[in-house]
Amino acid sequence: MRNRLNFALTLIGVFMVNLWIVAQNKMPTAEAAKGGTPPIPWEFIAPLGILLFYTLYVIYERILYVRRKVKFDSKLIDNMEPHLKKGDFGAAMGMVKGSDGAFEAVVMDGIDCLENNMKTSEVESSMEKVANIEIGKMDKNLGHLGLIAGIAPTIGFIGTISGVITVFYDISTTENVSIGIISKGLYEKMFSSAAGLIVGLVAYAGYHILNTVIDSTTLRMQQVIVKFSKLTRP
Repeated sequence: MRNRLNFALTLIGVFMVNLWIVAQNKMPTAEAAKGGTPPIPWEFIAPLGILLFYTLYVIYERILYVRRKVKFDSKLIDNMEPHLKKGDFGAAMGMVKGSDGAFEAVVMDGIDCLENNMKTSEVESSMEKVANIEIGKMDKNLGHLGLIAGIAPTIGFIGTISGVITVFYDISTTENVSIGIISKGLYEKMFSSAAGLIVGLVAYAGYHILNTVIDSTTLRMQQVIVKFSKLTRP
């Protein structure tokens, strides 16, 4: 976990350095004022770029984690049934021991409860607790995506307000209502708004897609718990 955090911080540091270099190269010049490349509102694009980078990192990391956790042999419980009926819990445990999957963790807990001669209701309750823990691990950092989905468009909206303020300020200082003055503010407004919406859309899509997969996994876990409980009932 610490290695992942150090890796993420290193990438963010590299990203910020590159962003600063690009910003220096993109400073408005006399040529730009005469019709060259228009200045980019980096005071709004920089935080949006950081949010986009973090969003993509979280989505990628969560996809890899969830894919590893949701792998499960649908015939595992059926293959385990003869061992459970005979009370051979060691053989049943051997079928799932060493696996890193969320389903296997739930089943292992159920077998461990049976070895301790717990009641069927207690076994089911314990398995549900383990399932909730595994689902909680899958949900990690998804709240950040939901937060970014709301923050990014807001930052873009602030850029919109800044662009409008720029327009009226330039008009008040120059006393000249020209297309050039108005278009400069409108450019800043549209660029910031578009960037904020794009980042928010990516975070929103990643949040809901991953939540859909996790919800489906939760349902499958409940089905496994019910099926396992039926095998242990006298």
